[in-house]
Amino acid sequence: MWFIITIAGGPMTDTPTDTSATEAGELHRSLLSIDTHVDIPWPDRDDFATGAPSRRVDLPRMRAGSLSAACLVAYVGQGARDVTGHEAASTRADAMLHVIRETGRIDGVQVCDTAAGVRAAHAAGDVAIIPAVENGYAIGEDLSLIARFRALGARYMTLTHNGHNQLADSARPMHHLDDPETLHGGLSGLGRDAVAEMNRVGMLVDVSHTSRDTMLQAVGLSRAPVFASHSCVRALCDHPRNLDDTQLDALKACGGVIHITAMDAFLRPRDVRDMRPVTVADFVDHIDYAVQRIGIKHVGISSDFDGGGGIRGWADASESPNLTAELLRRGYDRSQIAALWGENFLRILKQAEEVARTIA
Repeated sequence: MWFIITIAGGPMTDTPTDTSATEAGELHRSLLSIDTHVDIPWPDRDDFATGAPSRRVDLPRMRAGSLSAACLVAYVGQGARDVTGHEAASTRADAMLHVIRETGRIDGVQVCDTAAGVRAAHAAGDVAIIPAVENGYAIGEDLSLIARFRALGARYMTLTHNGHNQLADSARPMHHLDDPETLHGGLSGLGRDAVAEMNRVGMLVDVSHTSRDTMLQAVGLSRAPVFASHSCVRALCDHPRNLDDTQLDALKACGGVIHITAMDAFLRPRDVRDMRPVTVADFVDHIDYAVQRIGIKHVGISSDFDGGGGIRGWADASESPNLTAELLRRGYDRSQIAALWGENFLRILKQAEEVARTIA
């Protein structure tokens, strides 16, 4: 056992501790673990219950990896910012949310839209599915769709994807869509109204994919904590999708959470001289940095599985215990690992519910 120093709510070790797979496995099975960003296939193949070789997250893999819950997202890619594009996007998002709701018909699965519901499902031994929407393009210019998506169970909406939409600027303008570097200077007027409406109905504002200005403005406007459902640390990997120290500090100030994600390009800079695979160790390096910077209460875990995510050691949901093993090896204790794997997300989910009650 090596000497461990705890700073800012997390461990710092010169040399990691040794831990057995048995110890890590037992600890992992005891946790309420949540992957906060998983894409669903489209059109859906109706194979979530049975599993399929092409899927990284399904019920068999979640069971094998003792993954308690997952946020399944209705993902809408960015297209033309016009009536036709908006109608197609909203139709697709609506249909995908219905597909996600249908997973609740599977034995041993509950679709949950409250923090208490997730806890109840876990206590019953069921897998919890939490619906969400990726890309505010799905609402076009119709703010009423936010309440509709919330009624279908959606608990967060990512304001943008790759490419600007009518709500906000993206971290990655799409030149094939004729995007300028900035379209709104962050949030548009409609985007500001969307943040207020999301607060009103209890949807978390997700700032993954957004520009730096969009993210910081959303933090300033939102009455509930803002979070990044699938992002990494820019100080360790200079990618436009990652959050810099100022953004991390802003998340802490608003009570939010960054969920480190298993996207190799976000975890380690590409270097032709270094062709090593990105691993769970690289992933936990980002957790370590964020924990030391803003504290254990403001860091979480996501995969972006079936949306491009997957690294050596966490290639699908069945390998989720490997993350717990690496965290344990580095000196994180049970309460800290539980916070990272789900408690932090449930806290902000509940806070969004409480904010919605005060507005109503």
